[in-house]
Amino acid sequence: MNSNFSRRDFVKASAAAVGGISMTSLPIETFANSSVEDTIKVALIGCGGRGTGAALQALSVKQNVKLVAMADAFRDRIDSSYQNLTKGKVKDRVDVPEDRKFVGFDGYKQAIALADVVLLTTPPGFRPIHFEEAVRQGKHVFMEKPVATDAPGIRRVLAAAEESKKKNLKVVVGLQRHYQKSYLETYKKVIDEGAIGDIVAARCYWNNDGVWVKERQANQTEMEYQMRNWYYFVWLCGDHINEQHIHNIDVINWFKGGYPTEALGMGGRQVRTDKKFGEIYDHHYVEFKYADGMILSSSCRHQPGTVSDVSEHLIGTKGRATEGKIFDLKGNNIWRHKGEGDGDPYQVEHEVLFDCIVNNKPINDAERGAKSTMTAIMGRMATYSGKRVKWEEALNSDINLMPDAYTWDTLPKTLPDKDGNYQIPMPGKTKTV
Repeated sequence: MNSNFSRRDFVKASAAAVGGISMTSLPIETFANSSVEDTIKVALIGCGGRGTGAALQALSVKQNVKLVAMADAFRDRIDSSYQNLTKGKVKDRVDVPEDRKFVGFDGYKQAIALADVVLLTTPPGFRPIHFEEAVRQGKHVFMEKPVATDAPGIRRVLAAAEESKKKNLKVVVGLQRHYQKSYLETYKKVIDEGAIGDIVAARCYWNNDGVWVKERQANQTEMEYQMRNWYYFVWLCGDHINEQHIHNIDVINWFKGGYPTEALGMGGRQVRTDKKFGEIYDHHYVEFKYADGMILSSSCRHQPGTVSDVSEHLIGTKGRATEGKIFDLKGNNIWRHKGEGDGDPYQVEHEVLFDCIVNNKPINDAERGAKSTMTAIMGRMATYSGKRVKWEEALNSDINLMPDAYTWDTLPKTLPDKDGNYQIPMPGKTKTV
């Protein structure tokens, strides 16, 4: 924090009155750690690979920050993350003794209470309850995408987003293309300068081999198995259209300046069919329709040995654009991003967050992150059901994928049959709204 902005100022800027809310009316947790010192305290909730990366980036900002608490359902995740963070360049910014390492489903509440800023990087099914708690306690937030896996979760995030604005909390969502110079310059050319005219169509892709898989271990409860193998269960991941392809879908929403009104699609499991891959599809194709009739053709695929393509494309009345490039209608390249002074967008998003915290600048990605997540969920609803799905019915769906409780013995709503196979969504039969 700069010399003109003490920790006392930080607490005032973070939790102070906005819209007539007095400091004394805010929850006591807001001021639980308001000692006068020039250090911003950070808590990491979710200590897997992405969480460790996010912590490294947060601890690499120029402000005076310190990691003071860690929480995860699994002890080995905390240990691995702690070891990685304490052997590198940020080791002097890690201050997490044993009594500030919280293991289990409820540890996030204790970790959040000790911090000024929280990093929410668990599997996305838990994001709504973690974000809700962080906002309740008056904390600034970095949360990874996607921010939910079902419509009830999205509604919780949207409600918490409104509360976070009232409390003047700073929130960044890990859709890092919004902080990537090549995308920002392309946006300026396409939207601000009208380089391709009116956008009349769009395409986006996340097509590649796929990700890791965790084999079932002896003596695991079903809850532990699904959480260890979280990518392949919809309540935890949302399917790969939600977990990964959200990046590309979000870019189109961003450039379009809105969200689709409906979706129609198809998908299934053609290659990744083994029971170890849980219940999700290995390919989705969705046509998203926007209010003006524009169609986004959206494709994501996890099939080894196929063409890899992770990209977004905008077609306009005067030309077309993709990241860092603009072409005229004849295919001639008329502009290219030079790539000078580009920063790592994963780092930049944290630099922006902490700058906004220290200097009390407005930033809140939560609503945008929730609505782009809802777009991806609506696409999944369309592919699973084979039906045309409208935005309002999707957002208002009461189908709750989350377990009734969070314990190791709780049974998730999706269970294997006697042979270990999970029920796969079947178009024409599966209900999604």
